[in-house]
Amino acid sequence: MLVPIRVLLADDHPALRFGLRVLLDRAPDITVVGEADQGDAALALIADLHPDVVVLDCQLPLQD
Repeated sequence: MLVPIRVLLADDHPALRFGLRVLLDRAPDITVVGEADQGDAALALIADLHPDVVVLDCQLPLQD
């Protein structure tokens, strides 16, 4: 039985987040648990959701 890898997407470009989600949703062992478009929101989601992996834009609004 596969244990899904929990992924959080953090990028300020909605089209990029959407594209990444579409690609990751196709993988049976990956679950996208959340998305953020600002740095402070990404940090809050990381603290709340405890993802295994964060795909993080290095230049996000409000906090890099």
